[in-house]
Amino acid sequence: MDTRGRHLLVEYHGCSEAMLDDLEGVEALMNRAAVAANTSVVASVFHPFQPQGVSGVVVIEESHLSIHTWPEYGYAAVDFYTCGQGVPEEAHAVLLEGLEATGAEVMTVDRGLGLPGRGCRIRSHVASSPRGGTVSVRAPETMPPPASVEVSP
Repeated sequence: MDTRGRHLLVEYHGCSEAMLDDLEGVEALMNRAAVAANTSVVASVFHPFQPQGVSGVVVIEESHLSIHTWPEYGYAAVDFYTCGQGVPEEAHAVLLEGLEATGAEVMTVDRGLGLPGRGCRIRSHVASSPRGGTVSVRAPETMPPPASVEVSP
């Protein structure tokens, strides 16, 4: 079996407070995101917090998708790790829309034993602003500089 995969670490900002506190809604959205990523769902476990917030994980045959929400800040932290043919970027697209986020910061990490000399390498780090602009952020000594940086006012 191939151990290589991609891990997306995502920060969602400006999210719907109601959605972030909806246990069933968050669980359904996370499962929909896993399916959109072309992965096979094994199980999901979600837990509500008092006075607000949700944490949960969708276990997939290819690894996992997890979320922690802070409705009072309109913020969610998500990670999606998949090996095989999964497409975590598709899960990100579903979550961005479903959480009604106005911005996101996405770090993509290549993982696995197939990477030369190590098992972990930052592929990209991109932040989008609430106004629709994007900024590519370079991680020191782990990746070549981005071909271009685009920032919109």
